[in-house]
Amino acid sequence: MKQFEMELPLSVLILMEQLESSGYEAYVVGGCVRDALLGRKPKDWDLCTSALPEEIIACFSKLQIRKDGMEHGTIRVIYEGVGYEITTFRTDGDYLDCRHPRQVQFIRSLSEDLLRRDFTINAMAYHPIKGLIDSFGGKADLQAKYLRCVGEPLQRFSEDALRILRGLRFAACYELEIDSDTSQAIQDCAPLLKDISQERIKEECNRLILAKGNVVAQLFRDYTSVWNVIFPEVIPMQTCTQNHPRHQYNVWEHSLHVLENAPANLQMRWAALFHDIGKPQTKTTDENGIDHFHGHGVVSTRIARKILKRLCMSKKRANPICTLILRHDTPLPTDIKQMNRLVLAFGVKGMQKVIQFHRADSAGQSPASLEADLPKLELAQQLLDQLVEERKCLHLKDLEIDGNDLIEIGFEEGPRIGEVLDMILHLVIDGKLTNQKNVLRSEAQRIFNELAPVPAPECPADPIPDSIDSDIHDTTPETSHPSS
Repeated sequence: MKQFEMELPLSVLILMEQLESSGYEAYVVGGCVRDALLGRKPKDWDLCTSALPEEIIACFSKLQIRKDGMEHGTIRVIYEGVGYEITTFRTDGDYLDCRHPRQVQFIRSLSEDLLRRDFTINAMAYHPIKGLIDSFGGKADLQAKYLRCVGEPLQRFSEDALRILRGLRFAACYELEIDSDTSQAIQDCAPLLKDISQERIKEECNRLILAKGNVVAQLFRDYTSVWNVIFPEVIPMQTCTQNHPRHQYNVWEHSLHVLENAPANLQMRWAALFHDIGKPQTKTTDENGIDHFHGHGVVSTRIARKILKRLCMSKKRANPICTLILRHDTPLPTDIKQMNRLVLAFGVKGMQKVIQFHRADSAGQSPASLEADLPKLELAQQLLDQLVEERKCLHLKDLEIDGNDLIEIGFEEGPRIGEVLDMILHLVIDGKLTNQKNVLRSEAQRIFNELAPVPAPECPADPIPDSIDSDIHDTTPETSHPSS
């Protein structure tokens, strides 16, 4: 068999040479070796070395360095604008928080350093002359598409419970079968995830759910013990049946089918997982034994937002997910005017996601439901394509007038400009105005004339007492609005 050879970047070779010329060992290690063996281009290049942290700093005294990870033996060296993590060979002491070792011991042995790593596929190192260092069969496991812990799985996961999610992520992204002992240890150690940072959980889940849909869905089926710890809100979904002509699965299994069929997009995958999470709370059964879930979109949105906030997800990322959940059962448009309005609300890309989500949702229901929905889905896609092709006026920037035109007419700068432009845009979208400059300016002039203040009658000379000033500005009675 031909000896495995990695093509290392010149910058990495220079860093390794600097360490070796100072009398230390140096290797590339971990993910970059794994990815190279899989024929993928490594994203990051990590190095390990026999040099102690202080010795690493001395070797690269002329370069910019960062010492944030020095306590655990990692020095980040900045070379030609790129950061490279260089870590001293080490063994880890006891883990007190299921995540970080209480102390580390720096050593001079590569083999001992590799022994502390999580999975065999990540416990390989490479040297341009010495070749591949593979003490635990990581290369063979990659070829067999097998995920296996280094050493005792229970110990590995007890040391660092985040390795549970890392393992599931590797299994998803590389389509690996999980070794039986490793799989059992994942199930047994799942409760330890309660002590892991929510932000780290989010980062691992974000990467996991973007893998191949059917693989991700199967991991959610096989490891419910893990997801029940991270997202206890999904537990009621797993026993919530759906006795309804449109459905053939319970709520949890339906959601996993939607997840499987949703495009590999973070917004859509998260929405797929949680879009029906409110169904157990809203379930009712009519006199014919048919289940209904009125208002579940609103409840699901509320629960999902709580989960995403707990995961420290930014509002910028969480809001589109929650919008998809809230609107996931809104009927698709059947004419161009309806599509115009929805595109105004969601944008072209957003509306494309709405259609794709509807398709995934239908695919997770009964075959008859999917067959009935396909013509509606095709019509909605045709309407959207028609809008894009005809370059219809879809956004404020598409209008033939702008704020400067309104100022010329007489509007004062301020929020009223946006309000009037939005009013005109809706008239264009509804087909009541053509998007022509003279037509739109004429409408803007009409609005301006209607909004022009009527001269107030002369007021008496006596000033209004301060004590009733607020009453004059608050004369509208409170009214209650029916919920939609």
